Amino acid sequence: VQLQASGGGLVQPGGSLRLSCTLSGRTFSRDTVAWFRQAPGMDRQFVAAIFRGTNREYYSDAVKGRFTISRDNARGTVYLQMNSLRPEDTAVYYCAGSASIILSNLASRSAYAYWGQGTQVTVSS
Repeated sequence: VQLQASGGGLVQPGGSLRLSCTLSGRTFSRDTVAWFRQAPGMDRQFVAAIFRGTNREYYSDAVKGRFTISRDNARGTVYLQMNSLRPEDTAVYYCAGSASIILSNLASRSAYAYWGQGTQVTVSS
């Protein structure tokens, strides 16, 4: 199983970026996929998740209303559309997946079975 994250970069405050997470080696639609982020000196934190089957979306309070997670099962890809970016959104963003996670564990890093490499997002003027 491999996850490939991409789409990071440098953007000015108020700008937008779209991250992509592509899965290979599994039937993609069966998995819950999440985005986490880690700023320098900080723990890795939950950002958003899209739950298997229902495709219901879940967000941290920090990004709710600004970020949107979505999936394209045919392409085996989950997206994170990030709008109204702020300097505090600067971090390395990681995607993670699980076939068996339950709702109460969505924000728990240890509940995810596999991870992609990170992609750097920098919000700065």
